[in-house]
Amino acid sequence: MSIFPCGTSRREFVWEMGGGFAGTALAAMLQQDGAFAGPMAGGGPLAARATHFPAKAKACIFLMMNGAPSQVDTFDHKPALSKYAGQSLPADRKYINSGGRKVGFLTPEFRPFRPGGESGLMISDYFPNVREHADKLAVIRSCHTDSHAHGSALVAMNTGKTFIGRPSLGAWCAYGMGTENQSLPGYVVILDRRGGPISGQPNWSSGFMSAAYQGTLFRPAGDPILDLKGPRWMTRDAQRSQLDLLAKLNQQHLEARAGGDDLAARINSYELAFRMQSEAPEAVDLSEESDATQQLYGLGKQPTDEFGRNCLVARRLVERGVRFVQLYSGGGHLEETWDAHESIEKNHGRHGAEVDQPIAALLTDLEQRGMLDETLVIWGGEFGRMPFSEGQNAPGRNHNPYGFSMWLAGGGVRGGMAWGETDDLGFEAVQDRVHLHDLHATILHLLGFDHTRLGWLHQGREERLTDVFGSVVQGILA
Repeated sequence: MSIFPCGTSRREFVWEMGGGFAGTALAAMLQQDGAFAGPMAGGGPLAARATHFPAKAKACIFLMMNGAPSQVDTFDHKPALSKYAGQSLPADRKYINSGGRKVGFLTPEFRPFRPGGESGLMISDYFPNVREHADKLAVIRSCHTDSHAHGSALVAMNTGKTFIGRPSLGAWCAYGMGTENQSLPGYVVILDRRGGPISGQPNWSSGFMSAAYQGTLFRPAGDPILDLKGPRWMTRDAQRSQLDLLAKLNQQHLEARAGGDDLAARINSYELAFRMQSEAPEAVDLSEESDATQQLYGLGKQPTDEFGRNCLVARRLVERGVRFVQLYSGGGHLEETWDAHESIEKNHGRHGAEVDQPIAALLTDLEQRGMLDETLVIWGGEFGRMPFSEGQNAPGRNHNPYGFSMWLAGGGVRGGMAWGETDDLGFEAVQDRVHLHDLHATILHLLGFDHTRLGWLHQGREERLTDVFGSVVQGILA
């Protein structure tokens, strides 16, 4: 690297030129374009910010069913499967990839569907409690995605792409909205005690954005955040003095070097951790909840205790200004998740019993507190499952990225309806198809964002969650 006589490098010389007349002109033009209203403006990266347009939803709770539930056994009733049971998938259905697994025969639902609410929305007996909230749900039955493998499909559902390194949906929301509570993260992720998704941290990463927007992991049991409390022998005033000194030294380091987004994010993380020491324990203290509320969520009994606690914590977090909370049901791999290769009845019976009552309780609780209109609730997995069995006389189903179901409720969503259709066998989305880019565009719209305008300049390209794709699913908007 060339060094000028003044002792600076060429890169530093060009950087410092930005502080002269050229920088002044550039700053004026950027100000006119609204560039300084972004996340690094006054108040820090998580300062609350106005969205592109007014929206009902101010927060989002994403209920991620890790492993992929079967749409034809949950929210997409297909009577034709009973009619053609035991037959092969017709040759005209373009089945592409079995992942090396055996292809069996068409198999009807393992538990009956029944109508729910005034809408008569058909919902399986795996979700009898959720069925009582049918009139709140907008079920999208025509979802499709780009991968049949769990790892890449999970990353795609969370970030919009099958490859790692991009910001997650929650990170985009934290970037766009900030948070209403500077003592809690803008984006929280609560995993299943059995483990996280097999693709791990990229699912809640901030990617090329500032690390300030990545998901903060809360544990599903015990202390929600490890090492949050300081040493017992250190007073809060002493800890404050230490952080002030550290911030001063870090700031001096930052001012002497070009760039430094990672260091700036770390400085903010220290301050957030300090504030969380007083706020986070109260936010997750469920002893403050009434016995009736705890019973509603299924706390203190099996198999609902863990997911019930997580749903109740999620409600308490959004109640305190957290913008995006993602809860995982299922951890690790295969039958510990919703990955029902062995048996739909065994797998979905187990996991459905864990989450059905807590999810219904969350919808009830949010509505009773007047929060449902301002909270968007999303349910779904990374893809669906095939309408045929996995092998002969086998009660499991293989992966299906071609057509599956997800549902939304609350903030700005029209309830008691189904959008789109798969074919008569539930194999492939055929009407009003909704790609994950469309789903993401719709979620951002419900939170007040035009997905084509929520961007981040990265390596000379304006990046966004939906890339150059995506259309809002207008039919499910209230």
